[in-house]
Amino acid sequence: MKRDRDPGPHGLARLVAPLDHSLARLVTGRTAAVGVRRLRWFWLDSLFSNISLNFYASFVPLFALAYGANNAQIGQVTAVASLFSLVALFPGAAAIKLTGGRRKAVVVMFGGVLSRAALLVFLALPFLRSAAGAAVIIIIAANALLNAFAYFANPAWTAMVADIVPREIRGRFFSHRNYAVNIPALLVVPLAGWLIQVGNGPRYPFGGYQLAFALAVVTGALATYCFAQINDPVPSSQASQPLPFRELVRVIRKAPSYMSLVVCTLVWNLGVQMVGPFLNVYLVKHLGATTSMVGWVLAAASLAALLTQPWMGRWVDRKGNIWVQGVLSLIITWIPMAWMVATAAWQLVIVNAIAGILWAGHGLASFNLLLDLAPVEARAEANALFQIVIVGSATVAPIVGGYLADTFGYPPMFILSTVLRIVGAAAFLGWVARPAGLRLRQLVGTQRWNAQLAQALGKERNAADPERPVGAGDR
Repeated sequence: MKRDRDPGPHGLARLVAPLDHSLARLVTGRTAAVGVRRLRWFWLDSLFSNISLNFYASFVPLFALAYGANNAQIGQVTAVASLFSLVALFPGAAAIKLTGGRRKAVVVMFGGVLSRAALLVFLALPFLRSAAGAAVIIIIAANALLNAFAYFANPAWTAMVADIVPREIRGRFFSHRNYAVNIPALLVVPLAGWLIQVGNGPRYPFGGYQLAFALAVVTGALATYCFAQINDPVPSSQASQPLPFRELVRVIRKAPSYMSLVVCTLVWNLGVQMVGPFLNVYLVKHLGATTSMVGWVLAAASLAALLTQPWMGRWVDRKGNIWVQGVLSLIITWIPMAWMVATAAWQLVIVNAIAGILWAGHGLASFNLLLDLAPVEARAEANALFQIVIVGSATVAPIVGGYLADTFGYPPMFILSTVLRIVGAAAFLGWVARPAGLRLRQLVGTQRWNAQLAQALGKERNAADPERPVGAGDR
């Protein structure tokens, strides 16, 4: 059909032709024509979204610090945003039904337009001299709204992505996409840090931040445009079907390993999020790092993860998700102590590079394990609950971390983070890894017992009938 064809080899079509050719090798048959276009626009949306995110996300706490925020307020930048995100998840899921199943409209309006419009507040704040006294509160509020709108759109976005990317090519496509996500992070974060450093000056003390935020707005708008070009593959009438809540509760309660994983992740993530929002601030205030150096410390993790991701994927497949997550959890536990004993910012480039490798493997194993343990009948809902646990821990932990940093200094915060990680890792080994290992050994033992029994029966029958093959008819 004529409407299924892309434009000729001019303009945008010429620019994306190599991408289309690469994606066309993944999709075949009935999905080839429409599927390539959907994957192309989704790929481009992911690319520009990640560029936009890396222009601002790591520097919002530093922006608040430049306005005189204390450690408690720095913690609130993340904690309040996480709280708003947590509250937005369930209404976002309900919005799919309330809008008649128009999932793309929910994503574009809330995750695209409204979420990225909140960036304009950061951009305009330095021009509002009368608001300087309340600048930190405005930054906290704008960041909370930005994240709330994004998480409001998350259920609709997740549901669409599951239908946009065919199941048979998801592994290859997301591997392809992950490279597109990590490469910009490697380049954009140092660029943003450099722009902030050279752009700030006596005349325009926040000029560098405004430049970085302006680039985040532009690339975010490009991402929204790309996602708006995707045709939702599921009819609105099907997408708006309600979910029986009582049945969902029953299914999840029948998956004890999944619930154990959720509890372990809660404790573990409390330890992780307790220090996460303060690491860049710690670099600047206690180790004298410039924003450019902050960018290089962050980029070290992205580069290390990018270079080792293919090897990590093969390692996880060979060793198994439980083994990899258990071992890496025990190592990642000690990263806060490495930050605490560092005496110069350049040392943390090395630490963060190692952390990037470890987190790449841990994240891959953790996500795969979640898919393995989540009940098949309610996998999407189980993933949503898992996300709520992560966001909830990110709401509480930064508040505690900010209090510790302000009252006792940074070392107690790093120590408590390490303790919580140790508890989370030990709980994972005891509640998730050990029961799974026992079940595996029982399965292997049962198979060996069945094989030995079949062999014994075969020997007995062959003794009575020497012409009968060993084990024949016993399968």
